[in-house]
Amino acid sequence: MFTGIIEETGSVAALETHAAGARLTIRCKTVLEDAKEGSSIAVNGVCLTALALTADTFSADLAPETLKRTNLGDLKPGSLVNLERPLAPTGRLSGHIVQGHVDGTGELISYQPIGEGNWWLSIRIPDELDRYLVYKGSVAIDGISLTIATLENCVLGITIIPHTNEMTRLGEYKSGDRVNIECDILAKHVEKLMALRSTANV
Repeated sequence: MFTGIIEETGSVAALETHAAGARLTIRCKTVLEDAKEGSSIAVNGVCLTALALTADTFSADLAPETLKRTNLGDLKPGSLVNLERPLAPTGRLSGHIVQGHVDGTGELISYQPIGEGNWWLSIRIPDELDRYLVYKGSVAIDGISLTIATLENCVLGITIIPHTNEMTRLGEYKSGDRVNIECDILAKHVEKLMALRSTANV
């Protein structure tokens, strides 16, 4: 489990595509401090298994489904990525519960400064994810735990504070970029429970 509090930004060293899937290699430092072969590391909010660790890199195999559902296949050597290790049992849940299981991708509309180091992020989300998102609710965008400030016609609006802007890859965003979206797992559980309840009452 992750919390959506990004520990560092790494950079893509390589992305090798295969007949089925790909292998991604990331250059980084902090998330490698206690990592070992098989450790989980979230890359842009996608939970990956760390392999072939060196002093400053790790690799991860990407399944075809991962490439289809996330923006990892869009990465190029030199691209920045958001990185987070799983929450330790003794840690604090500073963000919200993030599984690293991306629900889909949204389209960046704009990322605009609004003064005092703050930014406004606008993202168009897929219709099928709209029901899981609510005003003032939590959402993970490229692995970053964020609070929804506006939600209208499948467009999310989010205020980004200076610290978040500095600690993540948000400054790299361009209009039209794909971003990974993970909805709050609680919303999906509630939906299923309500559906089962409705069926039972028929």
